[in-house]
Formats: sequence, C-alpha cells, structure tokens
Amino acid sequence: MTDQLAEDPYDYQVTKAGPIRVSRGGRVVATIGGNAADRLAAALDRAADERERQLLLAKITGNYKHGNERR
Repeated sequence: MTDQLAEDPYDYQVTKAGPIRVSRGGRVVATIGGNAADRLAAALDRAADERERQLLLAKITGNYKHGNERR
C-alpha cells in the first residue's frame, strides 16, 4: 500500500493578510480564511510531526476519506 500524502504532500503558505493557501503539486487547491484559518494555523503549530500536518491539510481541503478507500 502506498502513502499518497508522503508521495505527493500538501504545502501551505500563510499570507500577510491572514488567509492560508494550501497547495499540492504546485497548484493552489484551497484558500482558507477567517476563523477557519486561525484554527488551522493553531492546529498546524500544535501538530506533533509532518504526518499530522499532512492529515490536517487533507481534512481542511475536503480531500480525505471519501468512503471508497481500501485497507
């Protein structure tokens, strides 16, 4: 089984205005603003490791657990 988050990780950038841009593969996939951006920034700071950060970014983009994953 391959780990998609390790092979193609998310990247994020906190802008000066406050929103967080989440990208993957060089393309912006989501821009999170307002209170959600504040909560995400705090959660990313508290994350124990890179794997946890990747899961947070996957969840915020909505690209997480579609129900058809195999184990």
